Amino acid sequence: MIRKFTGGAVAFGASLAAATPVWAQEAVEAAKPVANPGNNAWMMTATVLVLLMIIPGLTLFYGGLTRSKNMLSTMTQIGATACLAMLVWVMWGFSLAFGATSYEGMLGNFISGGSYFLSGMTAETTAATFTDEVISEYVFVSFQMTFAAITAALILGATAERMKFSAVMMFVPIWLTIVYFPIAHMVWAGDGLLFKAGALDFAGGTVVHINAGVSGLVLAYLLGKRRGYPSEPMPPHSMTLTMVGTGLLWVGWFGFNAGSALEADGFAGLAMINTFVATAAGALTWMVIEKLAGHKGSALGFCSGVIAGLVAVTPAAGNSGPFGAILLGILSSIVCYFAVAKLKAKFGYDDSLDAFGIHGVGGIVGAIGTGIVYQPFLGGPGDGSTALGAQLWVQTEGVLVTIAWAGIGTLIAGLIVKTIIGLRVSEEVEVDGLDISEHGERAYN
Repeated sequence: MIRKFTGGAVAFGASLAAATPVWAQEAVEAAKPVANPGNNAWMMTATVLVLLMIIPGLTLFYGGLTRSKNMLSTMTQIGATACLAMLVWVMWGFSLAFGATSYEGMLGNFISGGSYFLSGMTAETTAATFTDEVISEYVFVSFQMTFAAITAALILGATAERMKFSAVMMFVPIWLTIVYFPIAHMVWAGDGLLFKAGALDFAGGTVVHINAGVSGLVLAYLLGKRRGYPSEPMPPHSMTLTMVGTGLLWVGWFGFNAGSALEADGFAGLAMINTFVATAAGALTWMVIEKLAGHKGSALGFCSGVIAGLVAVTPAAGNSGPFGAILLGILSSIVCYFAVAKLKAKFGYDDSLDAFGIHGVGGIVGAIGTGIVYQPFLGGPGDGSTALGAQLWVQTEGVLVTIAWAGIGTLIAGLIVKTIIGLRVSEEVEVDGLDISEHGERAYN
């Protein structure tokens, strides 16, 4: 995605009006860019689809994977996290990521400024798309707001069943401020460090998935393992709900990927078909691997493969042809399967719902793989002007920067919360379940 704003030009026209004749004021008004109604309608739809990914999609997906005594806690943490992220976004998050003020020197590589509390925006101000078209700036702000909300919520898959609700609420604004907003700026803002380097990330392989996965892994280490893990079995309490959540995530992901074109055009169509075929390839591949490993092809494997395919194709959605997207879906399922089945046991971390194993690892596969599938020899939209090796290095650089920034930033945020109020519930609360202990409710009576 590319981000360029025209709000400043509109504000300048308004201030000029008082000093010019009526005919000149009319000319200024006529020159104001007007949001394309079709693109605006599509982007509003895409924004709502991303919200569908969070509530109810992610809440049901993660909630079904937990034990029944922690289902409501998991769902409530996700919903409250999304709401808090939305408020933080309009207060200062949008400003730090895509604000109207560009800083000179090193600082401008990481954050922007101005536009706090969306100051200067009106129903008439606009944001530019990839072409000469514009959309409503409020619509763009809302679209990007849902990205911030779901990224913060994804982290909770690694911390499920043992992190205090109060700790989540303190962690989220700190993490968004020092981790998410700078990474979003680096990758998607025109003066961002990785954007200027030429890194390709159509819809959030680095900004969303690697960021959330690595952050979840760091928090999992800070929290420690769940009581009884891994000696006690902790199977999902409702694969039915997880399957429903998976379907809602897949449907909502079309807003995530195709919406990142910012227009209802051919690139949105390309992102759409890639979101179909990469996901289908990922789902079937995971089930095949289960069979080859001596197990039965499971519903959990199907759901895991769906998410692995979706994660991998996210950075490549508009940067790949359908054949390349299928390859990414297959490769991501293979790598994520071994990350979940082997890597977690080898290193002994308790990533409760495999946020790192699928989002972090799948995001790495997709981000680096985008450098390959972008090339025209695989049907990608690239024009061949950037050599394969050079693009792969840029993609790898983006992955390494994201891993380092997310890891260090999350460690800082987590330690702040741990020092002030603590991260983890008591052993008694963990035994009773967070639903009744933290929220006074049970999912099932």
